[in-house]
Amino acid sequence: MEDALKRALGTTVLRPTGHTGSGCISQGRSYDTDQGRVFVKSNFQSEARRMFEGEMASLEAILKTKTIKVPKPMKVIDLSGGITVFVMEHLDMRSLNRHSALLGAQLADLHLTNQKLGEKLKKEGSIVGKGQGQSDLQFVDQFGFHTVTCCGYLPQVNDWQSDWVTFFARQRIQPQMDMIEKTSGDKEARELWSQLQLKIPSFFCGVEIVPALLHGDLWGGNVSEDESGPIIFDPASFYGHSEYELAIAGMFGGFSSSFYSAYHSKIPRAAGFEKRLKLYQLFHYMNHWNHFGTGYRGSSLNIMRNLVK
Repeated sequence: MEDALKRALGTTVLRPTGHTGSGCISQGRSYDTDQGRVFVKSNFQSEARRMFEGEMASLEAILKTKTIKVPKPMKVIDLSGGITVFVMEHLDMRSLNRHSALLGAQLADLHLTNQKLGEKLKKEGSIVGKGQGQSDLQFVDQFGFHTVTCCGYLPQVNDWQSDWVTFFARQRIQPQMDMIEKTSGDKEARELWSQLQLKIPSFFCGVEIVPALLHGDLWGGNVSEDESGPIIFDPASFYGHSEYELAIAGMFGGFSSSFYSAYHSKIPRAAGFEKRLKLYQLFHYMNHWNHFGTGYRGSSLNIMRNLVK
C-alpha cells in the first residue's frame, strides 16, 4: 500500500511517524512526506470512496466558515487491492480538556454562520439561493447537502428540502426504519414509527429553523484539541436544525457543562428543546442499531414510546 500511496501523492518520502488512529469504520496512520506530515485513513469496504468523499466535502464546508478547526482535506485515492484512502492534514491532537467552553462557543458560531449570512443579504437586498460549489460562502435556504455524507458507513439522504420536519422524517428516520424493516421486520418499531410520524410536527410549534451547517456526528470521539484550541473531525455534514447537533453529544458523554453553557449563551434553548433532542437521538440509536445490531433496539423503542405518549 505504501508504494502505491507514495506514487499517488507524488512524494519521494513516505515515512510512518508512529501516530495511529482507528475507529469502528476506518484505520488511520500519519506519514512524513516531501510536503509535510499527513494523516491517511484507509478502508477496504466497497462504499469507502463514497464515505470518504462525503467526509472531504464536509471538512471543506466547515473550513469555509472559518469558525472551528478541522483537518484540511487533501485527496481521496483508490489503491490496488480494493483499498481506498483519504489523505488530510496531520494535526497533533489530544483529548478535549482546556478548550471545552471554546468548543461550545465555536460550534455555535458554525451553526450561526448561515443565519448571519442570510441576515446580511436581507439587509443588502441581495438575491439568495443554494449556490453550492462556490469558493465563497453562499446563503443556503434549504435543508440538505450537495453530496451524500455517511454517518458511520451508512449513507445519508441529503436531497434538498424546504421543510425541516419533512427532511428529518423522510430523509433521516425513514431510511433507518427501512433498513430495520429489511433486516429484522420489527413489528413494534414499525407500529411506533407510524404513530410517531403523526406527532412530529407538534414538537416544532412556534420554532423558526434556519438551515445551519452541522458537523453531523459530534460525539466525544470526534472532538479533540491542540495548543490553539478545539478540533472537530470525522464529520457527516448537512444543513439542518442546530439542535440536531447536540443529540449524539449527549448520548455518549465527553462534553462538560462549560461546553453547553458556552453554546447556549449564543444559541439559547427554545421551548420544547428536550423533546426534540430525544427525537434527534432516535436517529442515532437507530443508526447504531443498523450498524451494530439489536443492542440498540431497546433505546430506540423507548424513545418512540415516550414521544408518542
